[in-house]
Order: sequence, then C-alpha cells, then structure tokens
Amino acid sequence: MQLTIKYFGMVAEATNTDEDIIEVAPCQVSQLIDDLKKRYVALENIEFKVAVAQELVGDTFSVEEPTEIALLPPFAGG
Repeated sequence: MQLTIKYFGMVAEATNTDEDIIEVAPCQVSQLIDDLKKRYVALENIEFKVAVAQELVGDTFSVEEPTEIALLPPFAGG
C-alpha cells in the first residue's frame, strides 16, 4: 500500500524533507517508525508523535490501508 509520510518542525529538519511517499505492507506504527529510523538515522534522537489520518495514535495502531501519516514534534499548548 502507498503511504504519504509528512514531517513537521524538527522532524522535517532531521529528515531534510517535509514529505515522503512510500510503499509498505500493512503494519503497526512501531514497525513503520523502525523503518523510517533506518532511512533517517537522525530520527533516533528526536521525540515525536504519530498521527494517522489526522488522529494521534500509539505504537500498536495498525496501518492497513493507504493513508497519510504525520510525524509531529513535541508541542506545547496553553
């Protein structure tokens, strides 16, 4: 399946891009993140949240259909 991966803030700086389109088999978010950390080693040292179809998800969330994934840096609200 095809995923659009969007990177924001310091995550985009670490990957040196703001978007990737990749082909992957259905997987859990943790597997996808492991693959991205192999591609972009600098991600190992950055904390970020993952959103699937604009919803924050955990590592065990299953990505089973083509969608948009966002890697979001820590943010503060008030």
